[in-house]
Amino acid sequence: MSDTPETAMETVETIAPPVEVAALGDLVLKSVEKGGDLYICVLKENLLSALKTLKESADLQYTFFSECVGVDYSAWTHERDLDGRFEVVYNLLSIHLNRRIFLKTSVNDGEAIPTAKHLFLGAEYPEKEVGDMFGIRFEGNELTPGIRFMLPDDWVGFPLRKEYPLGGDEVLFDLGDRGPSVEERQSPHAGESFEGKTGSQDISGR
Repeated sequence: MSDTPETAMETVETIAPPVEVAALGDLVLKSVEKGGDLYICVLKENLLSALKTLKESADLQYTFFSECVGVDYSAWTHERDLDGRFEVVYNLLSIHLNRRIFLKTSVNDGEAIPTAKHLFLGAEYPEKEVGDMFGIRFEGNELTPGIRFMLPDDWVGFPLRKEYPLGGDEVLFDLGDRGPSVEERQSPHAGESFEGKTGSQDISGR
């Protein structure tokens, strides 16, 4: 019997990154899988390059733009994927791969994110909505000064920011219609609107 012990061979299993992460390469700051969904984080300066790659790569074909949403993390004290106060998340679908991903970037107050409307026509209005509600500016898709997108033109501030209070003022809409204040209505039950059973009443407010 040999005095030299036989060295055991260790098998190291290498898990390949998702094809989206591999395709984006150095553009990826971080990739996270949560609840079966893939989130890819990029700097705002790399956002358009990442979107373009995801859309035009023959192996990926993320050609369907579902939505983009904003998040204000100013009051969040736990671990986060990105450092900026605001995150903008682009929800994309690939029919080719039969799955969706979420591309995330972040921005601080006063900074701008390049618009994606030239790559995805469906991005124009969701970006304007995020801009109107959070005050995030999308370079190349800015709101017209003095004209709000979702809100009355005389509205002050951005109501989805964390510091914005829940007020008791009625909302004045176009043509003189007024909507209920936050304090006037409780949340309706399922199948009901704020004005009663869905479809059973005129909910125009007139």
